[in-house]
Amino acid sequence: MTAGLVLFFSVTGLMRFLTTIIPVPVVKGIQFGAGLSLVISAGSSLLHKLSPPWEQPFDNHVWVFAAFLLLILTQRRTRFPFALIMFVIGLAAALIRVAVSREMDMPRLHVWNPYVILPRWSSEAIGLGIAQLPLTALNSVIAVSVLASDLLPTLPPPSVTAIGLSVAVMNLTGCWFGVMPVCHGSGGLAAQYRFGARSGASVIVLGLFKVVLGVLFGESLLDLLQTFPRSLLGIMVLASGLELARVGQSLNHGASDLWDASVEEDGSGRIGKRHRTISDEERTRRWNVMLITTAGILAFKNDAIGFIAGTLCHYAYRFTEWAKRRWCARRLESSERTPLLHS
Repeated sequence: MTAGLVLFFSVTGLMRFLTTIIPVPVVKGIQFGAGLSLVISAGSSLLHKLSPPWEQPFDNHVWVFAAFLLLILTQRRTRFPFALIMFVIGLAAALIRVAVSREMDMPRLHVWNPYVILPRWSSEAIGLGIAQLPLTALNSVIAVSVLASDLLPTLPPPSVTAIGLSVAVMNLTGCWFGVMPVCHGSGGLAAQYRFGARSGASVIVLGLFKVVLGVLFGESLLDLLQTFPRSLLGIMVLASGLELARVGQSLNHGASDLWDASVEEDGSGRIGKRHRTISDEERTRRWNVMLITTAGILAFKNDAIGFIAGTLCHYAYRFTEWAKRRWCARRLESSERTPLLHS
């Protein structure tokens, strides 16, 4: 249901139209809220789901401290393979835990046998599909396009239409084979960028690696995946959440709506761009809109509520400005007529 609605919005151009009416501070607030949500989720898992060192030597707070210390020491070295090192260490720990356990099985060759699942329509499914639409459209389509532009400003960002069509096709195709819902979440993009992915080839290699594992090993990988150390995984989620939340710093300098086409051509004969200067009052307004959007997402754990709150705040500011201009115009008109009446 959600994929069908995303497909309709993408094909008809409604998704592109939404990007023209949704304020950039609201989009930034959605990204900021999603990043902080990842940080909170990672912190909760690290605080409440880890065993003491004497009970679980491969997954405890000592590993958390070591991984966090390595993350801090290498945060300025963008080419340091932090994620790859954490993955290899975590995989080795998971293999040892599965090997010594009598209740879990090691991965084995288990070629995927495709089977078809017919979706069962119900009022609950339709209602939940519609309820999911705001989160998918905002965080998995619109925010991804804006985030790509922020992280890789020298490259043309993917359009919301292309991303929407990709999300729709993946889910409308996979739902017949038992595939879990998938999307291009802004958190995933931030994580890939934070851990070294800078080109399309990196994502293609990652996708091929996952496809090969899934086709050749299938469900036999579940025990291994479930025993991957939560301590290392939590730090990686924490880092990706911080990377996603960091895009909020460009709200008042570098955001897409602050760039105007320059009337002067650059040396190559192309039309350049010029950053628009904004007042302190406008900076404050934009900051408030972003914070209200983020607060709605975190307080109610719902992107739709945050989106509505931030949008209402933005247009309330716009209405106040319009009313103020109208009032000033009338005062000016009245002052111009007063000398004529006295004469």
